[in-house]
Amino acid sequence: MEPQGSTARRHLLRASGVAAAAAAVSLTAPGTAAAASPVDSRSVDVLSVATVAALRALKPSRDGTVAVVGGYHAPGDGGAFTARWDARSTAAHNGGTVMARGGEGGGDRRGRWLQLHSGTVDFRTFGHFDAERPADDALDAMVTDPAVHRVEAHTDLLFRKRHLWNRSGIELDFGGHTMHTDGIEKNTHDNPFGAVLAFRGTVTGTTVTYALPAKVVELTDVFPVPDAGAFRVGQWWSVQVDPVAGGGRDERELQKLVEITEIVDGTHIRVGYLNGWELAAGRTLTWTRVEPVRSAHVHDLLFEGAGGDEYTGSHPVSYEYAVDCDVSGIHATGSFWPVIMRRWCTRFRTERCSLKNPPTVEYGGAGYLTQQIYCLYGRVADCTTSNVRHLNDLTASAYCTVVNCHGDGDDAGGNPFTTHGQYEHDLLFDGNSGLMDIANSGSQWGISAKRVTVRRHTCSWFVANTKITDLTLEDVTVIARPTFDQAGTLTVNADGAQVRGCTARTFAVAQRSARSTRPTVISDCSFTLPAGAVLVQTPVTAPVHFVRTVLTGLDGVILRGAGPVRFTDCVLTGADGAAPLSVASAELVIDGGTLSGTGVELSAVRDQRVQVVGGARIDGTNKAKALFGRAAGPGAVTWQFTGAVSGTDDDGTAHVRIDRGTNHYAANGCRFTGGRLHLEPDACADVLHTACVEDGVRRTALPGSGPTVHTEGNLLL
Repeated sequence: MEPQGSTARRHLLRASGVAAAAAAVSLTAPGTAAAASPVDSRSVDVLSVATVAALRALKPSRDGTVAVVGGYHAPGDGGAFTARWDARSTAAHNGGTVMARGGEGGGDRRGRWLQLHSGTVDFRTFGHFDAERPADDALDAMVTDPAVHRVEAHTDLLFRKRHLWNRSGIELDFGGHTMHTDGIEKNTHDNPFGAVLAFRGTVTGTTVTYALPAKVVELTDVFPVPDAGAFRVGQWWSVQVDPVAGGGRDERELQKLVEITEIVDGTHIRVGYLNGWELAAGRTLTWTRVEPVRSAHVHDLLFEGAGGDEYTGSHPVSYEYAVDCDVSGIHATGSFWPVIMRRWCTRFRTERCSLKNPPTVEYGGAGYLTQQIYCLYGRVADCTTSNVRHLNDLTASAYCTVVNCHGDGDDAGGNPFTTHGQYEHDLLFDGNSGLMDIANSGSQWGISAKRVTVRRHTCSWFVANTKITDLTLEDVTVIARPTFDQAGTLTVNADGAQVRGCTARTFAVAQRSARSTRPTVISDCSFTLPAGAVLVQTPVTAPVHFVRTVLTGLDGVILRGAGPVRFTDCVLTGADGAAPLSVASAELVIDGGTLSGTGVELSAVRDQRVQVVGGARIDGTNKAKALFGRAAGPGAVTWQFTGAVSGTDDDGTAHVRIDRGTNHYAANGCRFTGGRLHLEPDACADVLHTACVEDGVRRTALPGSGPTVHTEGNLLL
């Protein structure tokens, strides 16, 4: 076939795209899937052809001939490119970057047209303009070509293979078009890494196993090794500790992909990670050298999942043993496994992604937007989900941030925000909305986490009551929702929890661990507790301090744990006719603040001490007709009222009623108005009641003066 618009060398190039061809012919290599010999640009013929079919019909007489192709099937269809003839090439024909002469897939034994490009290649140059036929071969041809660093899609596409690459330095940009996966090949069992686009680093056979000769302290980046000469600065290694003795099957404090940053000495190395958990002497570390995938990014993709089970279901992206690999702009519907699945990944971003309506939210591990396992330094931002299991799951991960992500439709699914409890640490959740459940996947993983901070979060249920150390909550709002948790529950672990500026209906303090050195403090919060709610649960032995917190609707609320509880400048308001607080704490301190329409009844299940100080104000009445009283438990109770102000309009209500058990009572500098004072002599081992003002108070029981009783020096009005 006679080439259209053939020109001799040095002639003015007028065909479409010829300017690019003129620049390309000066290259010493074609930048494609096959290499070619350098060509003298002064002896290059430049041709113009209409289509790829016309190109493949040519047989150039000169090595290095350049052809400008007007379109793949027709000029101007978007498949235009420039190619160069390499007469010696035997590279496999792929229909895009490498083209043999002759029919489809066939061609001459030697000689290929090699697409000239600057590293960016388009699916249209492989003849893909829609989702009518699979584009898998074209995708593989581009990704496996080391000269290609960016792959672009400008139309919807169909994929039926689960691709796995160890390619670095590649960007897949789908331009906001749809990836269809109808008829995709079968996945293997329980394989969330069988994605359409899967990147996996190479795990080498080099391993180092070492029992720690001494304790490795928390927040160190220096680790002992048997021979530091086995490591090199800049290498990447996976490191994991053996399982916790007597713990869950997968309970390990350390599993990360780390970079060697320094050889400290002959038996110590430094890594790019501050270890989050102390490791005892004798624990075994296993180091495995890895050649990770680097900088493989995926952007701007609409994904249509296919299939409803682990074998037929599809999902778009996975990474394993990867560094600096980012994902953005993936919006998926019907993805079975996580839309973006990561394991052993360090430094990454997942941004502007979404998932709605996965096939299942019941199958373990399925129906997520993104999951990170053994990951470091990740950022998940500006993502949304509807009707999914999890928006984000951080398992055995550290130093990660989740920002401005929002999950709805979580009534029947799972909580959008979760961690497994496999020793996660130093995580930040900021400005998100949706159910949250931290470190609560079961004892198999350890139900442990440390230094998790949640700020400006809104949801209808928030549970963090496992072994979570140093949890910080700021401005968390839990609003009861009739379609899920009508109690509007917020629960924390009393192990260094700091809860500030939060609101909920039901608030509870639990305790599963005691690792922290900081106090558990609930400050500037507001909770509306249902009747009979357990505010402090039975296992709590740590001190719990409420500061400037408002508790309303109190009716028989229970403080059941033995640990001391302190209310400082708090407002506690009871419901009409409510029962008082039932308190089992060994020590209760009410320092300032107000108790209105409520009161305290000590359970006396153990020896107890109550202090009401700092000008605390108590008023109203309650169902027990006693603002302070005790039950018939065996414990001895010590009562101390200093500077308290107590008033009631109900003549039958006692400010203090002590009528059973063993009690030690002291009140000084207090003011009692109305009601009565009842101190049964047989129940009082000693009484000091002095310098108080009693305004209209009836003394219905009071022991007589004696060596252990002093009731003089009061002002009776």
